[in-house]
Amino acid sequence: MSDVISVLTYKSKESILAAGGTQSWILDRTRAARCDYVVICRNAQTRTPEGPEPHGSAFLVGKIKDIVPSTETQGRWLIQMSDYAEVAVENQWAGRNPVGYWKDESFSEIDFKGLTYRPVRPGRRGLTIAEAKAGLAEGFGVPESAIEIVIRA
Repeated sequence: MSDVISVLTYKSKESILAAGGTQSWILDRTRAARCDYVVICRNAQTRTPEGPEPHGSAFLVGKIKDIVPSTETQGRWLIQMSDYAEVAVENQWAGRNPVGYWKDESFSEIDFKGLTYRPVRPGRRGLTIAEAKAGLAEGFGVPESAIEIVIRA
């Protein structure tokens, strides 16, 4: 049996993955850090929802990596995810608060261990020349000045 935190958000899958998790939550960090999974449900009744899912439906499940300060809102938290799985399970939200704590058995329609997870790669972008040279120099055990990078277009 695993501990699960569920959240109700208007944000899209793309926004969540770019941030490395779901954020701007007021929560008990100690309690949330004991959870294994986060179930992310659609809030279609506030702001402009960034996704098409029906209100209260689960659309992402993430394996919790850590609970760290939010990069958006001071004093709030980011639930970092190491891996995620897309789901489409309606009527998975209960309660008035946008954060809830549960046991995995409370989500009878979600088989947490049977999902196909993919790694979360937040804020993916290309390397700079300096980053590439530093990484190559370290990997080959040579000074950065020994690395030349040529780009042909």
